[in-house]
Amino acid sequence: MTEAKRRIVILTEGLSNPINAKTAVSVIRYRTEEVVAVLDSTVPPQTTQRLFNVGGNIPVVPTLAHVPAADTLLIGIAPQGGKLPQAMRAAVLQAIQRGMEIQNGLHEFLSDDPEFAAAARQHNARLVDLRRNDEHDVARRQNLRPDCLRVHTVGNDCCVGKMVVAIEVTHGLKAHGVDAKFLATGQTGILIEGHGCPVDAVVSDFVNGAVEKLVLAHQHHEVLLIEGQGSLIHPAYSAVTMGLLHGCAPHALILCYEMGRTHVNGLDHIPLLPLDQLIALYHTVANVAHPCRFIGVAINSRRVSDAQYREERARVERELNLPACDIFRDSAAPLVEAVQSLRTASCN
Repeated sequence: MTEAKRRIVILTEGLSNPINAKTAVSVIRYRTEEVVAVLDSTVPPQTTQRLFNVGGNIPVVPTLAHVPAADTLLIGIAPQGGKLPQAMRAAVLQAIQRGMEIQNGLHEFLSDDPEFAAAARQHNARLVDLRRNDEHDVARRQNLRPDCLRVHTVGNDCCVGKMVVAIEVTHGLKAHGVDAKFLATGQTGILIEGHGCPVDAVVSDFVNGAVEKLVLAHQHHEVLLIEGQGSLIHPAYSAVTMGLLHGCAPHALILCYEMGRTHVNGLDHIPLLPLDQLIALYHTVANVAHPCRFIGVAINSRRVSDAQYREERARVERELNLPACDIFRDSAAPLVEAVQSLRTASCN
């Protein structure tokens, strides 16, 4: 029997921008058929295409009353610190009172909130805290299949596109008949893929082991695309980044960065490293765990003109001697080809 399709309303109240609402944007992009509306009373009613440049005619509505058939409320934000904004509590409580399932990827667990938990019991609503986990394994670096190619996306900062690059390369490989699998390591990826490991909510001793366990569970595929998190130079997220890097022991890395960004997101006193220095840093740290090299660069050029992007792409390819592309302005084809070339070389 085919599982019934969910009817999701995505809550972005007051935070409908590409950074804070990146979860909403990606779920709309990859689960379009399940999303019935975005909920934000602070913006004029419009389409998600106009608000987020994705989703077509999916409406942005001010209240749940506009979507009576919805059965799931997804909290569609990823704010620093991972707490539920006070402005969202009323909408979450209303959804619980309607008996809806609440999908929550924040660090703050709704099921631990006395008001929400009591209301959920009363109205038979389900609270799903995606980051709740009981990971307790340490990494052993054993039994990794050498013929399962592991490709990991890394970045110069947070929120530069590491997840979407991994997903698009996975899709591109599948289109060429390759048995490829995307491994989600954050709340948004888990919502899209349906499973994964929320590595930034795992006790630090067990991050490497949790990622290794995820790889071991899926290494029957030919290629694994492991979603990256944070950055080695980000003061808030570098520990997660390194745990991922050593836990998945990649054969290859794809560097992701945003054009025009000069400092760590939200921390203007911390400059970003030049790409060549960043590559050298990742290469050194990755090779502690497993022989590894960069095979491509993904450019996030959303803030610049097409002409500026074309000039940047040519410069990056020339200076780094790696294929580069913006997966949305062009496609992921150069990165897909780079993975295919590595597969061919590994077989010879």
